[in-house]
Amino acid sequence: MTINIKKCNLEDSRTLQKISYETFDETFKDQNSPENMKAYLDRAFNLKQLAAELSNPSSQFYFVYFNHEVAGYLKVNTNDDSLEIERIYIKNNFQKHGLGKVLLNKAIEISMELNKKKIWLGVWEKNENAIAFYKKMGFEQTGVHSFHMGDEEQMDFIMTRTL
Repeated sequence: MTINIKKCNLEDSRTLQKISYETFDETFKDQNSPENMKAYLDRAFNLKQLAAELSNPSSQFYFVYFNHEVAGYLKVNTNDDSLEIERIYIKNNFQKHGLGKVLLNKAIEISMELNKKKIWLGVWEKNENAIAFYKKMGFEQTGVHSFHMGDEEQMDFIMTRTL
C-alpha cells in the first residue's frame, strides 16, 4: 500500500474536475434531487471555476494517491488568521484506508507552517460520518451557516480545531 500527496496546479484541472464530480456525486446524490445535484456540479466544478480556484494564491489543492491512483483531494484556503478546509473528498472505494486523516494532517501541517492558530470547516448537518470523523480528530461545532444546493438551502455545521 502506497500513499502519496501531490500539490495540484492548472494542468491538473481536468483530473480535479473528474474527481470532484465523482466524489461529490457519490457522497450527496442519495440525499438531493438530480436537478439540484446537476446545478451544483455544473456551477462549482466547471473548468473555468476550477482554473480560477487553482490560480488563487490563497487556495491550495492536493491530490492523495492510493497505490498510484488518485483517490481523493484536499482544498484549503489560507486568506485569514485561520485555515479553512473547504473540501476533503475521498472516492467511496478508497474510504476506510485512512486517507481522510492523511489529508487532514496535511492541512494541519500547512496551518503550522503558516502560523495559523485554528482550522475550521463546514460540514453538512446530515453527513453523520464526516461529523463523527471530525469530532474524533479534535474538531468541535462552533456555529452553522447556509449552503445552497441548487434551489435548496441546507445547513452546514462550522467545526473548529484550535492548534
